[in-house]
Amino acid sequence: MPTALAEVAQVGFEWEWDEETDEARGCDFEPYDQFEEPDRTAWWFRLWTGNQEVDGSEFRFFGATGTGDYVGFWLVRPDAAIIDQPVVYIGSEGERGVIARDLGDLLWLFAAGLGPGEAFRDPDFPAEPNEVFGAIAERHAPGRRRTSNQIVAAARAEFPQFSDLIDAMCR
Repeated sequence: MPTALAEVAQVGFEWEWDEETDEARGCDFEPYDQFEEPDRTAWWFRLWTGNQEVDGSEFRFFGATGTGDYVGFWLVRPDAAIIDQPVVYIGSEGERGVIARDLGDLLWLFAAGLGPGEAFRDPDFPAEPNEVFGAIAERHAPGRRRTSNQIVAAARAEFPQFSDLIDAMCR
């Protein structure tokens, strides 16, 4: 696991449901201590796509939400280090998209107070910035702070074919 992700996992995310306001607070994201085992990825990815011929080996998943959404690196850049690969969100209900061009961008999303699901659904969501994640982002991706909307828009612009790739895998 990359050092920056291990630091994020050590800090962790807080999430709770406010019954009075009927709203969630915080980020629903649970980073793993290590990358998901390939056999586990293959099992759920085949179920998710309905295709027994795919195994999700082009991904390295490093976290999930409480509702079964997955987040990981998409190994699409030949010869690039894993931290330089785009980060994807694959939702339990079929949602999917690229949310960050690389780990550095993801760290800045965390610093802005967004988790992967929040970044996917609404990168302009007025979240409370996280100072601890901000310090991690500044250490591992110095000088790369941008708005969450800019980060997600750049990722989607660079990889517009992601959804089509997933569609082609689904049966």
